[in-house]
Amino acid sequence: MLQLNINDEISPLKAVVLGIAKSSGPIPTVEEAYDPKSLEHIKAGTYPKEEDMIQEMEAFRKVFEKYNVKVFRPEILIDCNQIFSRDIAFVIGDKLIKANILPDREKEVEAILHVLDKIDDNHILHPPDNVHVEGGDVMPWNDYIFVGTYTAPDYSEFITARTNKAAIDYLRKQFPDKKVKSFELRKSNTIAQDNALHLDCCFQPLGKGKAILHKNGFLVEEEYQWLVDFFGKENIFEIDALEMYNMFSNVFSISPNVVVSERNFTRLNNWLREHGFTVEEIPYAEISKQEGLLRCSTLPLIRE
Repeated sequence: MLQLNINDEISPLKAVVLGIAKSSGPIPTVEEAYDPKSLEHIKAGTYPKEEDMIQEMEAFRKVFEKYNVKVFRPEILIDCNQIFSRDIAFVIGDKLIKANILPDREKEVEAILHVLDKIDDNHILHPPDNVHVEGGDVMPWNDYIFVGTYTAPDYSEFITARTNKAAIDYLRKQFPDKKVKSFELRKSNTIAQDNALHLDCCFQPLGKGKAILHKNGFLVEEEYQWLVDFFGKENIFEIDALEMYNMFSNVFSISPNVVVSERNFTRLNNWLREHGFTVEEIPYAEISKQEGLLRCSTLPLIRE
């Protein structure tokens, strides 16, 4: 049995579910796009090819292998995009919460049943239907759970709004010993540079007390400022709109000192090295065209 343990974003990783790009299906139509960035590439004819995405994910898998991380993969569903395993479930402490995701993606959960079977049923939570939540919006951080949300009255009009007010209340109830801190995110169905799809699209805590942040991803300046104060201005790598669009904040920590990053993120990768991090650079630019990157592709199960 797997003894789940996730209390932050950076402790040494022991076991993870890494998504899979095989049989990810035909290029979606404009109507089928889940987010503005995919939409942009569908229209431009630059939507990523399956073989390129398979190679990118293989590079990620090899990094995990190098650091002796146990890697689970979803079973392959024919013509189904299963790259972003972060969306379908997430772990806080010793509990796995099954996300209520877009109905079209329900079958992705079935593809990781072989992993869920290794977890005690009492440690798997099934939120009620009114709780909308995706793993990209949820970050356990020691005493805190940081949660990206959108609670304005027009919530239902945004396919890009993935985590609602009911989810905040649900997490507070399930984890009474944690402080659940929510952040209102900027949403757009049509303009990718104006859309923070998930919290990890505009914020990421790192080891050594550092963090990556993008101010315009937050709707409420005080909430952005709270994070600046929490980490300290001198510890923050602030990214601009284009860098957010390119998913600079969606890197992934294997340990407090090791960060997996996209090889084209030169400015970020240099900064990380200057601050003593080991940066494992891999190609992931094709996958990023679907408005997701390294953190989105992972579902960490056990950290030390």
